[in-house]
Amino acid sequence: MAVAGMNHFTILTDDVDNTVRFYGDFLGLEPGPRPNFNFPGAWLYAGGEPILHVIGGRPKSELKPGVIDHMAFSGKDLDATLSALKARKVAYECRQQAGTGLWQVFFFDPNGAKVELDFPASERVPG
Repeated sequence: MAVAGMNHFTILTDDVDNTVRFYGDFLGLEPGPRPNFNFPGAWLYAGGEPILHVIGGRPKSELKPGVIDHMAFSGKDLDATLSALKARKVAYECRQQAGTGLWQVFFFDPNGAKVELDFPASERVPG
C-alpha cells in the first residue's frame, strides 16, 4: 500500500459559521459541496479540492487536541497575512526555519486547532 497524497484535515467545532469565516479570511478557503450528513458542518476547498472538513454540533468541552500537533499549509504573501492577523488581533508566532530560510507562521483557529502557514524564504517580514 502506498499513500498518493494528503486528502483532508477535520476540525471539530461548536460554531461552524465562525470556523468557516476564519478559514476563509486567513487561508482563502471556500465552502463547497458536502454530502448530506446528519450533522452540521462544512467542507472547505482550495484549488477545487475539499481539504478541510468542519464538523459542528460539538460542545466546547469536546474540542480537545489529540496526538496531531498542527496542520500546515503553503502560503502566499507573508506581509498581507501578518497584517490580517494583526488587524483581527489573532496572536501568532513568525519564525524563519534554520537552514532553509522558510518562513513559518503559527496561530490557533477559534476552536484551538494549531495552524501553520509556510512562506518561501524569498518573502520578507515587514519592518
